[in-house]
Amino acid sequence: MKDLDDKDRAILSILTRDAKIPLKTLAGRIGLSRSATSERVLMLERAGIIRGYRADVGTLEDGTVGAFLMINLVRTPAPRVLDQLAAYPEVRRVSSIGGQLDLVVEVEAPSIGRLNTIRDSVALLEEVDDLTTAIVLRRDIDRTG
Repeated sequence: MKDLDDKDRAILSILTRDAKIPLKTLAGRIGLSRSATSERVLMLERAGIIRGYRADVGTLEDGTVGAFLMINLVRTPAPRVLDQLAAYPEVRRVSSIGGQLDLVVEVEAPSIGRLNTIRDSVALLEEVDDLTTAIVLRRDIDRTG
């Protein structure tokens, strides 16, 4: 894949904020034709830069259990682990990080039982070397929404 240019970065920026934007509107915002924009989006998808489109649903409410799953992988990248995590609507954010951990996964589950189900299924993946869970007791500062 060629290096990303300003138009590609603009597409990614817009889609990150509004994945449901109509192609015609996206094209207008970046100053390209609809077909040229469609071609660029398809190229970004095929290159794996755009890996999917999803809804970002809800916030931590009373009656939910927030947790961070801290994962060490056998090796990176581990797309099967990301696919498994993406399959759970309770997974709110997955971050690849440097240092002793490979992934930090933010989860908001309706119960401890559901959190355990998610945790156990991820821990059993052969690509996962170790998984530690930290329960959120309280959000002291939350600027995400």
